[in-house]
Amino acid sequence: MRTPLRLVLPLLHIACLALLTPCATALSSQSLPSQPPPIVLRLSIHDTIQPITAGYLQRGLHEAASLHAALVIVSLGTPGGLLDSTRSMVQEIESSPTPVAIYIAPAGSRAGSAGFFLLEAADIAAMAPGTNAGAAHPILATGPSSTQMDPILKEKIENDAAAFLRSYVTRRGRNVQAAEDAVRNSRSYSDDEALHLKLIDLVAPNDSGLIAALSGRTIHRFDGNVVTLDLRGATVRQFPPSLRERLLGRLTNPDLAVLLVVVGGLLLYLEFNVPGTIVPGALGTLLLLLGIFGLNLLPVSHTAVLLLVAAMVLIILEAKFASHGILALAAIVALIFGLATLVDGPIPDLRVHIATAIAAGISFGAISLALAWIALRARRSKVLTGPNAMIGAQAIARTDLTPSGQVEVRGEIWQATLPADLNLPSGATVRVKGVHDLVLLVESHNSGK
Repeated sequence: MRTPLRLVLPLLHIACLALLTPCATALSSQSLPSQPPPIVLRLSIHDTIQPITAGYLQRGLHEAASLHAALVIVSLGTPGGLLDSTRSMVQEIESSPTPVAIYIAPAGSRAGSAGFFLLEAADIAAMAPGTNAGAAHPILATGPSSTQMDPILKEKIENDAAAFLRSYVTRRGRNVQAAEDAVRNSRSYSDDEALHLKLIDLVAPNDSGLIAALSGRTIHRFDGNVVTLDLRGATVRQFPPSLRERLLGRLTNPDLAVLLVVVGGLLLYLEFNVPGTIVPGALGTLLLLLGIFGLNLLPVSHTAVLLLVAAMVLIILEAKFASHGILALAAIVALIFGLATLVDGPIPDLRVHIATAIAAGISFGAISLALAWIALRARRSKVLTGPNAMIGAQAIARTDLTPSGQVEVRGEIWQATLPADLNLPSGATVRVKGVHDLVLLVESHNSGK
């Protein structure tokens, strides 16, 4: 029995398609290049907010843009910092082409003061369990004057900080009232409270959990663009601070900067009093410049600088005039107050601790006063070399002095002469009262009594 041709052709067509489809699929998969895994750049800021941390964040965001990273995670833990640096960092976050997640971690960390402003500025605000954020009330003065700030000035500062926070919290769709409460009333929130009040977007236990929770999430950028994060198989790259940033970060410690200035000043003073030693002068110059460079990165009070200058003047005056220690005491007090108020930081971490100021002030004042006194005594002391150094010294007659002869002074034999009307036997004790043409003018030891 013969099969009609019109039935065979469709069967052959189906068979060919079944054989060719897997081959075509395999060829097409081989021809398309595989997509590289997305990059997540991780920064770590666990320090005060100051120009060095601002520069580090700026450098990290530029690096993320050049790598076309899918996300930047900033692990944050800070007590706060300078308002100018905070504004600069917020601007960098808002203008970053790469989405930025501020993540308060690990457990026990906080985003106090300036850190709260950074947290609310991020595209994604996240916290680890056991962390807190807030207490963002602005503080400009240190010491007792901070509690006596003019009410109008205080209100202006609060309103400015609150308006700055509202300017981007509103666009981020977060709780404006709760955020402003952290500024005006110094409210601080735990991770659960912040999530409940919609101050943050999520709570994650670690970096891996954060990336997993954000993968596939749609976020609204500050410029209005809508971005869906694709973080499947993401590669996390660490972005550590450079050597320069680590060194400068150490110098922004006010206690260290003050100690460098004090030790450098003492070494320079020692070099001036003992010229030619070289090592104290070179080392002192280096330490002094490092200390001044560190202070240049911090808000320095000009009144405190005047106190330090006054302290130096008082130390010099004490060395020149006998004031029974009154000038020295005034110098040390001025020095301690000047050091304690030298750095006008908004938080205790950006101020000189009182213990450091007292220890450095007393040490510097005492050592400087001692060096100045020794130097003054040395300038006023008589020359102790040459023939004139023997005036007043005792001598032993080695020959009869009739009235001339020889005497022994300090193990040396000298020609000597008595007044014309005197004679002394050998072995007699005489006193040198003058020198003339290398001849000692002597007198009887008993005549001086």
